[in-house]
Amino acid sequence: AYLFDINPVGVGTMFLASAVSVAAFSGLFGDTLSSFSTFIALGTALITSPLIAWYTKGRYYIARKPFVFPANKRMQKCVVCEREYETDDIAHCPAYQGAICSLCCCLDARCNDACKPHAKLSQQWINVNKFILPKSLWPHIKGGVAHYLLLMTIALGFFGAVLGLIYFHETIVLENAASELLPQLRSGYLKVFAALVFASGIVAWWLVLTTESRRVAQEESNRQTGLLLREIDLHKQTDTELQLARHLAEQANKAKSRYITGISHELRTPLNSILGYAQLLDNDASIPENRRQAIRVISRSGEHLLSLIEGTLDIARIESGKLTFDSKPLKFPEFIQQIVSMFELQARNKGLYFKFEQRGELPALVRADQKRLTQILINILGNAVKFTKEGGITFRVSYAREIARIEIQDTGPGIKPSEYQKIFEPFERGSAADQINIGGTGLGLTISKLLTELMGGEIHFKSAQGEGTSFEIRLFLSQIRQDVEVEPAVYRKRIGYHGRRRKVLVVDNEQVDRELVMNILVPLGFEVAEAATGKECVDKYPHFKPDVILMDLAMPMMDGWEASYIIRKVHHSDIPIAIVSANAYDKNLENAAGIESQDFMVKPVNVEDLLDWIGQRLAIDWIKESPDARMALKPALDVPMSTDIHVPDQHHLQDILSLVNLGYVKGIHQKLDEIQQGNPQFQAFTTLMKQLVSQFKLDAVKKYIEDVKR
Repeated sequence: AYLFDINPVGVGTMFLASAVSVAAFSGLFGDTLSSFSTFIALGTALITSPLIAWYTKGRYYIARKPFVFPANKRMQKCVVCEREYETDDIAHCPAYQGAICSLCCCLDARCNDACKPHAKLSQQWINVNKFILPKSLWPHIKGGVAHYLLLMTIALGFFGAVLGLIYFHETIVLENAASELLPQLRSGYLKVFAALVFASGIVAWWLVLTTESRRVAQEESNRQTGLLLREIDLHKQTDTELQLARHLAEQANKAKSRYITGISHELRTPLNSILGYAQLLDNDASIPENRRQAIRVISRSGEHLLSLIEGTLDIARIESGKLTFDSKPLKFPEFIQQIVSMFELQARNKGLYFKFEQRGELPALVRADQKRLTQILINILGNAVKFTKEGGITFRVSYAREIARIEIQDTGPGIKPSEYQKIFEPFERGSAADQINIGGTGLGLTISKLLTELMGGEIHFKSAQGEGTSFEIRLFLSQIRQDVEVEPAVYRKRIGYHGRRRKVLVVDNEQVDRELVMNILVPLGFEVAEAATGKECVDKYPHFKPDVILMDLAMPMMDGWEASYIIRKVHHSDIPIAIVSANAYDKNLENAAGIESQDFMVKPVNVEDLLDWIGQRLAIDWIKESPDARMALKPALDVPMSTDIHVPDQHHLQDILSLVNLGYVKGIHQKLDEIQQGNPQFQAFTTLMKQLVSQFKLDAVKKYIEDVKR
């Protein structure tokens, strides 16, 4: 590891001593010195070695500076044999990038003396030739010819010396006995030498070619290894940059999520009051009909703004992995028929056809999240109806091997090829929306694609500009084969409850929100107390002793989570606590108070959902309006009942019933307008239905139609 291949002191001394002693032994210096050839060799070595060392100044002994190992480590492990040795028997190997023992260093030939490239025999031979030969021949030294000449010089010198010694020995033997045989012997030795020269030339050239081939292969291997190491370094650098970019992206995503959460909270807080009071006013029978229209405009505008907020939050939840699905048994054929009834009416009002094709048999029950599935289909079908001016929409549904295949094909303007890549990106509405002046947020397709993929499905589309677009949705909907009852929710107005008077503590820093909840609960007979902060709630709780708490989260001094934790853990109370907050992101988060997701309601709160939760937690027996809604409404409506009202055909009644089951109020109004156009005999029927629907008495509408159909 540290020595030159050829040390001029040792090799030079050996060569000179051998040459002088052989010459003396052969009698070149006389018979007397021939007897002292051994001592002549020893004396020559003793004299020439310090002279050569003085002449070369010791440059050819140590090839490189020894590697200094840490002083506190006397033992090192060899990277090749993995045995421990003292540091005196260890060298640093640049080829293996570690410590190597003397034995492994001597036996290993693959490194090609990478630790001392200037001390190799080939390099030393080149240096000698440079010293002897003129400068014009230096470019040819490194080639194969120089290597060949070196081998031939060594081989011929060796063979010549051996044959010369043998010939000299034979001449001494035959000098007196058969001196006439010496010419023949000389001729024979010359022929043998000539044959050896020829053989040596072939062998030497073969060795040159083999060495050159091995050198080229080793250089290529080293080059490839260098490229591989460089690629590894570049991969590490790229990975570092990717990790940094990922970190920055995660920070940006968290900042976006915080922004969306904050803006959602700020928008939901006033929306809670707007939509809450809109629901209360719409159910107030004392408000005249001309004012109800303004209330409905307020409600629809608020719902549109709420849908925009929900869409943005859905995307944020999906991107952060916080979206959850509520899979329940779903009557699949009835669900599809409700969707068909909804959009069949919309298409008909635009003068379009709506064709529904059921391919094969659909399972009676599947397990699915009805809200998310409805969201997907309404987004795609809604776009098809909105963008189509002529022709119509074809809605195909098939089911096989637990996979529902849904195809929605329209004859609209189509999608430009340049917009294919960005059609599913948020807030991208496409050029067709601008050309025909259609409103929207550009979130429908984005949410549909993300929801479909999260539900284990896929969505694809084909489009031809000017001919239409076809969307294909594949969803995994597992079939339920046991008998499971799925009852549709029916709205019935609550007017009170049986039993003792229940206490409700409303905790919210917004006075408007507290007043809204009081206006909902107090007319039903609840005793309501208010608290503006979490600390005020904790202080008021032991004295008021509520039956249930409606808790906001974002409050000064003490937030809702901390107040809930103190009530549950410090006061050791299991009182039902509902989180009523505009922070939609906190719904599925773990919390120390043990509030579950079903006890979390996001503002703006639906009045019926709030009352359902209170009724379930307190086991309330509600007092509802009379089951016979027609008799209860007859004096107020002042219209004849079913015996005096002309009723439309059965298919119109079935369409209304489907829309009622779906809760699609706007669609019901559109259907009633369609029936009334050109049919004045149905005026009383449509007036009665519109008044019931305007008051959200959908159960009364359903019962009336079912009784009429009988």
